[in-house]
Amino acid sequence: MSLKFFSTPGKFYRGNLHTHSTQSDGALEPGEVCRRYQAEGYDFISLTDHFVGLFDYPITDASEFHNDKFTTIMGAELHSGAMENGHLWHLLALGLPSDFPPPSAPNFLPVKGSETAASIAQRARDAGAFVVIVHPHWSGLSEADAFSITAAHAVEIYNHGCVVNNDRGEGLMTLEYLLNKGRHLNLIASDDSHFNSPDYFGGWVMVKAQENTAQALLAALKAGEYYSSTGPEIHNIRINETSIEVDCTPVVSILVQGHGSPMTYLRGETMTTGKISLERLSNSPWIRITIIDRAGKRAWSNPIWVEGVN
Repeated sequence: MSLKFFSTPGKFYRGNLHTHSTQSDGALEPGEVCRRYQAEGYDFISLTDHFVGLFDYPITDASEFHNDKFTTIMGAELHSGAMENGHLWHLLALGLPSDFPPPSAPNFLPVKGSETAASIAQRARDAGAFVVIVHPHWSGLSEADAFSITAAHAVEIYNHGCVVNNDRGEGLMTLEYLLNKGRHLNLIASDDSHFNSPDYFGGWVMVKAQENTAQALLAALKAGEYYSSTGPEIHNIRINETSIEVDCTPVVSILVQGHGSPMTYLRGETMTTGKISLERLSNSPWIRITIIDRAGKRAWSNPIWVEGVN
């Protein structure tokens, strides 16, 4: 059985889902951000400026920079309520309508009695947005914090800006806390680019869609029809009751992780396909795949819910 979206009509589009401009605390105007991403070979981005009163609650509309080869998705980085550590929540919402009502978030400090993060996440999802828990390591997110968000579609497991600027850019532990409690969530890699450091062109999603439009891309994101990468490409994933096969660009490692500590792997030189037994993961309700190339760049599948593969 191939994962359906690898064999359905359409193509993969490369995009960054976490981007800032001068509409909030980014260094570049929205048009210049779009120009640079398109020049780098991206097919789409979402400008997700900080949705706080300090910047007049922006939902940046970059549609004027859309063209026949490049798409923009309206979105924002939402903030409301306090995490267990007392700091302000950060959540992404892609596909957010321009009239989305703001919370009480005048700046980057939490306001006592303001709307909870769980509430604003649910409002965003109800408004049609693709919702993401972002940079959990950088935020100091607790397991209880993460578990409180019931409306998220995904967890940001690689944030290039946080890797570059403070070495706190990963979120796989947070994702797996939630998977192990039965939450069906996907993952994304992104930049969180501000262009005031080398925080750009480092992590992205590859979304399978029949056309490069905001509507088609958002539908594919919500359906989990994508993978995430910092370099390698995944071409196909095939699963049966006893094994998994992965086709990809040349890599030196193919790893399969599951519930708790069980995992298995295949190592080699410039592998473009690999078949791995799932015997060690036979009791795991979910698995996910990581591939690593010779330069240490990674790509990640979304979690695959197999409910026990044997």
